[in-house]
Amino acid sequence: MKKLLIANRGEIALRIARAARDYGVASVAVYSDADAGSLHVGMADEAHGLGPGRPADTYLDIDKILGIARRAGADAVHPGYGFLSERAEFAQAVIAAGLIWVGPRPGVITALGDKVEARRIAAAVGAPLVKGSDGPLASAAEAVAFAKEAGLPLAIKAAFGGGGRGMKVARRLEEVGELFDSAVREATEAFGRGECYAEQFLDKPRHIEAQILADAHGNTVVLGTRDCSLQRRNQKLVEEAPAPFITDAQRARIHDAARAICAEAGYTGAGTVEFLLSQDGVISFLEVNTRLQVEHPVTEETTGIDIVIEQLRIADGLPLSVTDTPAPRGHAFEFRINAEDPGRGFLPTPGRITRFRAPSGPGIRLDAGVEEGSVIPGLYDSMMAKLIVTGATRDQALARARRALAEFGIEGVASVLPFHRAVLEEPAFTAHDGFRVHTNWIETEFAGVEPAPRVDPVEGGFIRSFIEIDGKRHAIGLPAALFSGLALPQETRAAATEATDGAVTAPIPGTLQQWLVADGAEVAEGEAVALVEAMKMETRVLAPRAGRIGIRVDPGSVVELGAELAVIG
Repeated sequence: MKKLLIANRGEIALRIARAARDYGVASVAVYSDADAGSLHVGMADEAHGLGPGRPADTYLDIDKILGIARRAGADAVHPGYGFLSERAEFAQAVIAAGLIWVGPRPGVITALGDKVEARRIAAAVGAPLVKGSDGPLASAAEAVAFAKEAGLPLAIKAAFGGGGRGMKVARRLEEVGELFDSAVREATEAFGRGECYAEQFLDKPRHIEAQILADAHGNTVVLGTRDCSLQRRNQKLVEEAPAPFITDAQRARIHDAARAICAEAGYTGAGTVEFLLSQDGVISFLEVNTRLQVEHPVTEETTGIDIVIEQLRIADGLPLSVTDTPAPRGHAFEFRINAEDPGRGFLPTPGRITRFRAPSGPGIRLDAGVEEGSVIPGLYDSMMAKLIVTGATRDQALARARRALAEFGIEGVASVLPFHRAVLEEPAFTAHDGFRVHTNWIETEFAGVEPAPRVDPVEGGFIRSFIEIDGKRHAIGLPAALFSGLALPQETRAAATEATDGAVTAPIPGTLQQWLVADGAEVAEGEAVALVEAMKMETRVLAPRAGRIGIRVDPGSVVELGAELAVIG
């Protein structure tokens, strides 16, 4: 390859652009209008716009991306993670266009990306499995029927997704139908396909995964394990490598199963095989992510292998630079730095970063997609950066992490930094009295942190924008006062106001996705009445009291934090 198009955004687009430079190939960035000022746009050798709109109109638009690749003269495409990274039709379209696809073959993505088929492959090689539905479920009613058969708790998962998107855990039979519908909506928004299946959910399990690399010469190597048990809403917040506090037999079982699954599927590229480990030692295959993982840096730090460059080498037909599982060199943690308020249930907080002071020093690596002045859009994932901390031992890495997190300062938007600082003082995580963290530990056992102070949008100043000339961006700035009173014609907006008595208000800024009750309906206190979507996650809006609801904002409207959506009289 000579020129690599990066079909992604944010920190992973920067990570890939840097690897491309190290590998000696040029890079091409793509960006939506909302990302015009993002760091990844300036890091690449060229940048081309995808226009306005939601992800379906930009980063998920295959024709637009391939059109840019053609105009830019790119001969290879790296999908990063999320968006189109696990879409077989994208891989096929890239190959059909005569370009190099950095990833596994389309047929392998189809087989392993279909979580139901992946379970069949795992069963064929003897990997451990819990009971699951025989294919995607057609409706909420089918999900309820399977729950009655398999028992609770039940995990409902996107059949063609990953990364926690489109995954819900039902612990009560009466919530299965609602959670199935919610999972379908999230999966459709994030992956373009809404099929969901269900399987038994191991209560309080650990999440253990194996990083693999496989080339076209028949070599499949497991680089080691990671523990990713610290999660909120089924999405990871802290990861570490190698996975601590498991037996040699458990580690060998995970390595062997991961290698066998990928070899059986004919895998090539970088991939991750995920497992659950129950409290009584039961291992169960979870899924295969046919792409680069967010948490790949902890494996890089403990093996010395650049996984992204290995992806580029494999795509170029070269053999792996490693032939056997390397012995881990020390211990590493990754802390996802999300624009979320952990004191308010990890609600996303899009906005402008007014201060970004990053840590440094021995053992510190920061993969950031933002800087001071960056705007976090509400359209995308909430992750701003990843803090990776490495030490000779787990205890040394923990000490360095405390120092780095104390140095880290972010203002303008809420962040999960207070959570990370707090969790490093939790005995359940530090493991001085035994490692007791599991995948729903945050929701069930973590004491929590104080809510972040509310930060209002900064008024005035300049509106910064960009024009694109022959693939190169040029910045322009205009006084914000010029745009006062103007609104986007395609959007209806609901601003925050002083709430009236009985008001149902937006718990987060985002898009009012749908009402769960009819106008004029009688609702109970605490009942979910609406859904607001921001940063690809749904948040339920609850009735503050019982009574008759009067709806004031239409679905599809963009709402500010605290906007009055309805009134209960």
